[in-house]
Amino acid sequence: MDPLPFNKLTIIGAGLIGGSLARALKKSSIDLHITAYSRHEANLELAKELGVIDAYELELAQAVAAAEVIVLATPVGSYEALLPQVHQHAPTEVIITDAGSTKGSVVALAKKYLADRYPLFVPGHPIAGTEQSGVGASMDDLFQGKKVILTPTAETDVHALEVVTQMWQHCGAQVDTLSVSAHDRILAATSHLPHVLAYALVNALAEQDQSEEVFQFAAGGFRDFTRIASSDAVMWRDICLENRTEILRAIESYRITLNTLEEQIKLSDRAALLASFERAQEARRKFLELFEDNSAPST
Repeated sequence: MDPLPFNKLTIIGAGLIGGSLARALKKSSIDLHITAYSRHEANLELAKELGVIDAYELELAQAVAAAEVIVLATPVGSYEALLPQVHQHAPTEVIITDAGSTKGSVVALAKKYLADRYPLFVPGHPIAGTEQSGVGASMDDLFQGKKVILTPTAETDVHALEVVTQMWQHCGAQVDTLSVSAHDRILAATSHLPHVLAYALVNALAEQDQSEEVFQFAAGGFRDFTRIASSDAVMWRDICLENRTEILRAIESYRITLNTLEEQIKLSDRAALLASFERAQEARRKFLELFEDNSAPST
């Protein structure tokens, strides 16, 4: 693999994703200098102590002043405050990318606030993570074999796209491209909706009488299904609001399917209920086969 085409990286947000990106790139390139910016000095100090970053700044202007590449790794709700400052203080030729889970709203903000810099913005989304948060949970192999989706537009600079692609490849990721609209539609169904459902199920059970007894006897299936309800609440609030149009469509589609299952159970329609479950089993089997094929190392 070619060496990284830059030496100075600034990561805005030193949490799970930002910290894991820093760890992976440091493992790949010993010459890379990584600066982090965050409003939380304790988190930055921990990142420095762990060797995740080389330096940190509490002022965004100083953090981006000498950067060649800037990665926004904060909740997407923070972008409206961050992008104008990046535009004002970063070097003219800096390449900017992000790791946000929604892309339509992010692209709109980038066009609005980056102005003539907008072609050097490469929207990105690593499809990786855990329910844990913070730099202490970061790991150097979080992106190994995982997909990273880039959503370049017609205006995206070709060189900037190549630099960001190489950055993620150095983390061991498989880089794909999608249109902005396709990304938000697909992720609403496959990631955002499952998180909404997990939060909803936990809330529904927590609000029941004798909820402690309910949770006491919850089995492994409940823990598996609701694991992602432990994810960062601020991040998922922002995702739901920023991608609300597609998420609401996904919720409505799910509601229709749930109503069908409810009716089958209500009518004791054994044949229809069995057929629904078997269709789901077959669909999941095909998904797992596809997932295993896509996870195989490329040659």
